[in-house]
Amino acid sequence: MKALILEAQAPIETRPLCLVDLPEPEPARGEIRVRVTACGICRTDLHVIEGDLEPRRLPLTPGHQVVGTVDAVGEGARRFDLGDRVRENLCPGSRYTGYHLHGGYAELAIALEDYVYPLPDGFDDQSAAPLLCAGIIGYRALSRAEVPAGGRLLLIGFGSSAHVVLQLARHRGLDVHVVTRGEGHRKLARHMGARWVGSPGESPPVHVDSAIVFAPAGETVLPALEAIGPGGTVALAGIHMSDIPPLVYERH
Repeated sequence: MKALILEAQAPIETRPLCLVDLPEPEPARGEIRVRVTACGICRTDLHVIEGDLEPRRLPLTPGHQVVGTVDAVGEGARRFDLGDRVRENLCPGSRYTGYHLHGGYAELAIALEDYVYPLPDGFDDQSAAPLLCAGIIGYRALSRAEVPAGGRLLLIGFGSSAHVVLQLARHRGLDVHVVTRGEGHRKLARHMGARWVGSPGESPPVHVDSAIVFAPAGETVLPALEAIGPGGTVALAGIHMSDIPPLVYERH
């Protein structure tokens, strides 16, 4: 089978992923083999590839937003039939697909059937793949942000999770503000209905009720705290973040 292999962590611009031919993996007891039809690209994949996260195994096939069809089943695996359309979910033991285990940047991937879920017919494969991480993480962050009905929400960073959250927030009638580095992302946020869009170092024109920090930069947490009004909530959405600077406490 064809697979992308990471031999050594390095900046993505140096092309650290190599396309190779590997033997087809065989599912062990309780496992299934998935023929991959789509696999999303997540910021966490970049953290793994570039070394922001300590390596757990190398060589490694990254990729954790995996969608495909059941291709083979191991002994004792009975939940799925061949051809079922599925995706893998994170197990409670926190062994991450594409980090601790080989992921979906390959034609075939092995998964424990206990943590695989069938997909509804309402999504095509390419549309479903980003929802399995960006969508889930974004939805959870929005829930934890506890934005009041009709309230104001600040998004810091505008990657794939923030794209999903902006759509959900606008659907709920929230007033959304966005801070992000790239002009392309700022243009997209405006197009998607953000009330105000700014660059790092800029603050929304009004206090917001809640903020979600998607950027993996700890220094963005303090501006998020400064942007919220009394009783507001700041939710940190990333799996990895650089150190948060010291907070100077002043009593007035």
